[in-house]
Parts: sequence; structure tokens; C-alpha cells
Amino acid sequence: MQYDVVSLTKALVEIPSVTRDSNVPIAEFLQALLSEAGWTIERTSYVDPNGETKVNLVAKLGEGPGGLAFCSHNDTVPGQEQDWPAFTPDIRDGVLYGRGSCDMKGPLAATIIACLSIDPATLRKPLYLVLTADEEIGLIGAKKLAKASEMLNRDRPEFGVIAEPTELIPVYSHKGYAMVSATATGRAAHVAMGTGESALFKVVPFLNDLVALDKELKTNPDYQDDIYTPTHHTINFVVDTGQAATNVTAPFATVTIGIRPMRSANSQDVYQRIIDLAQSYDLDVESDYLEPLFSPLDCELVQACERLTGKTPETVSYGTDGSYLGACIDQLVILGPGNIGVAHTVGEHIAVDALHAAVALYKSMIVELC
Repeated sequence: MQYDVVSLTKALVEIPSVTRDSNVPIAEFLQALLSEAGWTIERTSYVDPNGETKVNLVAKLGEGPGGLAFCSHNDTVPGQEQDWPAFTPDIRDGVLYGRGSCDMKGPLAATIIACLSIDPATLRKPLYLVLTADEEIGLIGAKKLAKASEMLNRDRPEFGVIAEPTELIPVYSHKGYAMVSATATGRAAHVAMGTGESALFKVVPFLNDLVALDKELKTNPDYQDDIYTPTHHTINFVVDTGQAATNVTAPFATVTIGIRPMRSANSQDVYQRIIDLAQSYDLDVESDYLEPLFSPLDCELVQACERLTGKTPETVSYGTDGSYLGACIDQLVILGPGNIGVAHTVGEHIAVDALHAAVALYKSMIVELC
């Protein structure tokens, strides 16, 4: 079947690929489509913690190193099918509705249609399509792909476009993500007996310190970076006690803290301060730190995007696969059709005109950079 950007978006929406499930069906659909078009395919897979097989694909057209990669994920958040026909795409008044239409099966379709429209004989450098799993639950697919892909690490594309929805405004930087998990251990017992030891009581002083740190980060310019909105680090935490009952002392309490690091603003210091605070209360700590994505405004890719879109490059506070794919792609931007504000919602949608505009833009990028 021959697709245009609308029919391909509809076909992708019709293949449920909620992150909790395997993405093998949609990966095989995409692999077959690109293989038939003559692309070389690298397929890597892994098994997620729930036992589901996940597949990452890298497709390449052309030979040699360098070139341009269009990067997308093919998983979605849950469809909320009880509230709307999430996986039955519908077009009304020039707008395509369906789960993933905006985030990010519509943008993915636009990259594919743009790439398939190019005569391979005209390419000076190779083209890539990088298609990942598990973006919606911590960029897991991209993390594994950055290490596992022989094609990307060997040939290393010079330019990369993360096709997340930005309303086709070039995004040259986004915040990173850091996680600190701090656990206290208590002893479960019936509260009336007075013999238990609540792990929650042990984490309360630590939580008070986190609240004080959050206030400091919002007011101290040493911890702010004015290229982002908001300019300060954002901290959030949740506490897990295994659903301990009110009449039982909590046998454990795990505080999981999320932080959004920035390009500058002493982000590593903030991260370490939280770890040090947790350890000062004898909490068991696990942690991870993911750098922000940043491409200089004067680099070739950002300049090309600004010229071709006619729009001033911006920053965003959410993260993308680019945080990991930057390990094997030299310059990255986020640039895709659609409004991120409707992603993950009942009634998620994307304008048909935006899809066509994205195809035209991506084709211009290929001509200029490849």
C-alpha cells in the first residue's frame, strides 16, 4: 500500500502500542514498510521488567558516515479507551484525532513520508530513521539503543531531529532529568501495641529539608538558568510505603525525587546536595543523572532550522530521547508538528495541515543537509 502522511498516521494510530505492552506489532509494521522501500534495517530488542519484548529500529538509506537522522518513539501513554475511541482515528474539520496522533505517530509519519519521497541517487550523505520504544516511561528504549546500535555508533550521524511536537518551532535545548531514591526501614507492628517503628517518621526530617531546598532553588540566582521556563530547578517527590494501613507502622518508606537539571545553574550541585541530605539521615540511596540536551545556537543544524522555518529557536522544560541519542548523534534539535499541550489527553489530535507542513519542512532539511 502506498501511504501519504495522513493515511500513514491513521495506520499507526490503529496499532495500539501502549508502553505497558510489547511494541513488536508496530515495530514490525514499520520494519516491513522501510525494508520494502530499500532501507537497511538494524533491529535490536530487549525484555522490559514486565516480561514484554520491546524493539528498537534504526533504518539507513545511503552509505558512509555522517548524515541526518529523524528520531521518533512509537510507544504511547494508555489510550483511556473507556472515554473515547482512542485507536480508531477520526478526521473532523481538518483535524486528526486518536491516541498518539500528536505524540508522536503523526510526527513519525511525517518523517517517514519525507524520507520516502527522496530519490536515493540525490543523497550526498546518508539518511536515518531512528525508532525507539519505551520513551514514555523514562526513555528506556533510547538508553538501550545508544549502547546497542552498531550502526549509529559506527557511522555517527552528524545531525539529528527529534520529531516531538513543537508546532514546528526549532528547540535547541531541553532540561535533563535526575532521580534520587531514598529508603528508610522500620518495623511493622500494630500501632496499639507501641512496639513498631515507623519508617515514615524517619523520612519526615528529610522531606522538610527538601521543602526548604525547593524554596531556595526558586529564589537563589546561583541555581537558575534564564534560557528555560521556568528558570529554576523543579523538584517533585512521591512517597511509597507499600500502602501501609493507618493502624500499622510502615515497615519501609521510599522517597523518590525527580529533578530537572539545566545546562548551567549548578545542577550537579543540587543533585549532590539531595544525595548528601538523604545520606545524612542514614537513608539508603539510589540515583541517576541525565544531562540536558543542548545544541549551540550557532551550530549548523540550529542555524539551518531557523532559516528553513523562519522561527527563532526556543527551549522547553520537558525531556526527549535526545538526552540519550546525543551520545551517538553530534547535533540535535527537537522539531515536530503538533502541540504538546494536547498530548496524553482524551481527544489528542493534530491538524492535517500541520502534518503536510512537517513533510515539506523535513524534505527541505534533507535537501540542504544530505
